[in-house]
Amino acid sequence: MDTSFFLNFISEIAYLLIVLGVIFSISIFKGRQAVINIIFGLYLALLISVEFPFYDQVLGSLSGAVSISMAKLIVFIVFTGLATALCFRIMPDEFREMKLESFSKKFTLSLCATILVMVFSFHVLPVTEFLTPGTPLQSLFAPAEYFFWWLILPLAALFIL
Repeated sequence: MDTSFFLNFISEIAYLLIVLGVIFSISIFKGRQAVINIIFGLYLALLISVEFPFYDQVLGSLSGAVSISMAKLIVFIVFTGLATALCFRIMPDEFREMKLESFSKKFTLSLCATILVMVFSFHVLPVTEFLTPGTPLQSLFAPAEYFFWWLILPLAALFIL
């Protein structure tokens, strides 16, 4: 194992842990319903961003792979924020609980949202411009044959929880 592989692996694990930490913090402070809203917001943002017809107009003045990737990432984050805000408006806030109550459900939902972010990162979003291919995390989330199953897993968890 060479140093560059180790550093790339550490950066990907840090990316995963930061996403998990942010979503889990949201679940602790805002509750389970917030994470459920984020999960539905991510699904809706995926649908909208895949079929968004105005990427050429939005990205027209940009040149370079990194700046185009960053702009696509920002557009996806905006779609996710708007879809999540919509979910907060239309879904009831039914889980009134203490911060550490139902800890395992909050962690499981946070893990599901993190899985969605990881799968979207390697299949839909141009995050691979910022990460080096070939690390173990990418071998887990990046294969096309696993994409459907990773998408179904959070829905199954929502159904069970």
